[in-house]
Amino acid sequence: MSNDSNARGDKVVVLFADDAPSVRFLVRTALEAAGFETIETSDGRQALAVLASEQQVDILVTDLHMPGIDGLELVRQTRALAGRRYLPIVMLTTESQNNPVQEGLKAGLTAWIVKPFKSETLLKVVAKALGKRTMATRPATP
Repeated sequence: MSNDSNARGDKVVVLFADDAPSVRFLVRTALEAAGFETIETSDGRQALAVLASEQQVDILVTDLHMPGIDGLELVRQTRALAGRRYLPIVMLTTESQNNPVQEGLKAGLTAWIVKPFKSETLLKVVAKALGKRTMATRPATP
C-alpha cells in the first residue's frame, strides 16, 4: 500500500455501505465513538471502488439490500479482489431468514447482524470479526 493509504494512522478503518442515510449515521456514530476511522458509501458500487483502490480498509460492513450492487454481490466481488480476499465482512440487514444468511456465508461473509441493532452489538461483532481486538487501534507491527 502507498503512504496515502496509511494516512489515517494506526486506527482501524471500517468501510460501510448502506443506502439509508439514517443507518449510515448510526453506524458512523457508533464506530467513531469507539475510536474507529470510517469511510461511508451509499451503495455497493462506491464501496467496491474504495476496495479496488489501495486505500486502507480493515473491515467492511454492508447492507444487503442496496440499489445496483447489493450486499451479497459486493461480498462476492470483494472476495475476487486479490488484496481483499480475506477482509472481514459484516452484513447489516433487516433480513433474518436462514436462506440469505446461508447464501452470505457461502459468498464469504464473516458475520451477520439483523436490524434494528444496538451499537454494542455492532461493536462486539466488528471486534470479533477483526480477530477479537478490543481496541480500535491496529496492533503494532514487529
